[in-house]
Amino acid sequence: MIKKINHLTFPVSDLKKTVAFYEKILGLKKTGEWGNYVIFDVGGTELAFETKGEQQIYMLVDDVDKEYQDLKKKGVKFVSEPKDQPWGGRTAMFADMDGNKFILESFKK
Repeated sequence: MIKKINHLTFPVSDLKKTVAFYEKILGLKKTGEWGNYVIFDVGGTELAFETKGEQQIYMLVDDVDKEYQDLKKKGVKFVSEPKDQPWGGRTAMFADMDGNKFILESFKK
């Protein structure tokens, strides 16, 4: 079962300008920044920006592998199978009937 949208990533052309806008003008709290990636907290949802990235929507679930199997049986078309990520999550990407892509995400307890 999908619990919530946990993380959104959007592509940007200038990370410094993006950080200035979201941090200084909108007043969001920056929770992480790496060379080409920055994350802000918006009421418990992570809002991220990446230079030369792509739009990504992460949906939090308890167990990616279980959701993957359940949704696959219902005909959901997956773009990627469940896999561990270097940042500690486990993900699987699927597409809806219009080709919009979403990422299921879970974390070890």
